[in-house]
Amino acid sequence: MKLTAKDKELIEAATKAIKSRYRNDWQEVGAALRTRDGRLVVGVNLDAYVGRGAVCAEAVAIGTALTDKGDKGIETIVAVRHPKPGEAGEIAVVSPCGACRELIHDYDAKARVIVPNGKQGPTVVTIGELLPNKYRRGMT
Repeated sequence: MKLTAKDKELIEAATKAIKSRYRNDWQEVGAALRTRDGRLVVGVNLDAYVGRGAVCAEAVAIGTALTDKGDKGIETIVAVRHPKPGEAGEIAVVSPCGACRELIHDYDAKARVIVPNGKQGPTVVTIGELLPNKYRRGMT
């Protein structure tokens, strides 16, 4: 699916969030989401010395949206990664990790996700396309 102007706005918001908060070896991923009621929310990853304590940028954005005004659903979400000093490349869209795919799906099974698509540039897919056959509690 092609990017809309609103999708491009999300990529810019995530890029701005990580550009302004980047710290080598601490914060390198920014995320932005648009709630179903139209709010734009950003987050950056929280790294930790103990890996299990780290929190992804998408989770921070979802938590902020929930804390702010309650669960209104996720229309679209995107994450971008800032390269480390000396690393080639620029800030670019990255695909959510497995745990974030689960989290996004849990909070909105119809969420749109902006993902990289090689030389064609970012594209939009549904969270169901990224996470088929999702486990749900109570399934038989």
